[in-house]
Amino acid sequence: MVIVKIAILSRAPRAYSTRRLVEAAKDRGHKVQVLDTMRFAISIQNHEPDLYYKGRLVSNYDAVIPRIGASITFFGTAVVRQFEQMGVYVLSPSQAISVSRDKLRTMQILSRHRLGIPDTAFVRDRSDILPAIERVGGAPVVIKLLEGTQGIGVILAETQKVAEAIIEALQSTKQNVLIQKFVSESKGKDIRAFVVGDRVVAAMRRVAQGQEFRSNVHRGGSTEAVQLDEEYQRTAIHAAHILGLSVAGVDMLESQEGPQVMERSTLLRASKGSSRQPA
Repeated sequence: MVIVKIAILSRAPRAYSTRRLVEAAKDRGHKVQVLDTMRFAISIQNHEPDLYYKGRLVSNYDAVIPRIGASITFFGTAVVRQFEQMGVYVLSPSQAISVSRDKLRTMQILSRHRLGIPDTAFVRDRSDILPAIERVGGAPVVIKLLEGTQGIGVILAETQKVAEAIIEALQSTKQNVLIQKFVSESKGKDIRAFVVGDRVVAAMRRVAQGQEFRSNVHRGGSTEAVQLDEEYQRTAIHAAHILGLSVAGVDMLESQEGPQVMERSTLLRASKGSSRQPA
């Protein structure tokens, strides 16, 4: 058996999910270390890309598993990119991390392919707000902050006037927002499929608590294991591959037209929950 030296980039070494990765690697006889992403220093020299960790030159690793939180995306992806330049295999490439963290960019990329997505609009001029709401099907609509995570910054606007007021208020504070069709039949629930390579290894349905329309675990949502049919599995795998992710959690709405992929796929990381629409 080949022994692989693995680095897990994580700021939460005691998190359950990080510990399980370490246990799984050790059970298979591999060497594994958890490294705090923010303790790296990047050295850029001609023909000699290097990384330092806590002041010491990084020893040779065969593979890296990035678990980059949203708050450190810029520096985290720079560290991942440096490993790539050093010829180290990276489970989630830096480009894929950057794309999947950008809700607008993700939707733009997914829209070019044959898979379901909720109608979405992005505008800056006040005069474009009402036409954009109409283009996604009219009120109610879901309004999302581009930088929001774990359901924070996701608002259901029941009427056109309320939607317009919310968007104007957010834009006045220099916030970028998406306007998205509200899939009413999926209110309060969504599907998360865990994709590894070319297959879905597990899936769960998240259900919101009470009158809450966001199903995020951070918002008190509950979860239950589900068996996905072939259409949902194909959609999840296709979405992950489009974004360049070999390991991902893909969130989908259960609409009357079939699965609707949300704005991004989540990476293997320490946080629970997501910023997906209905839940």
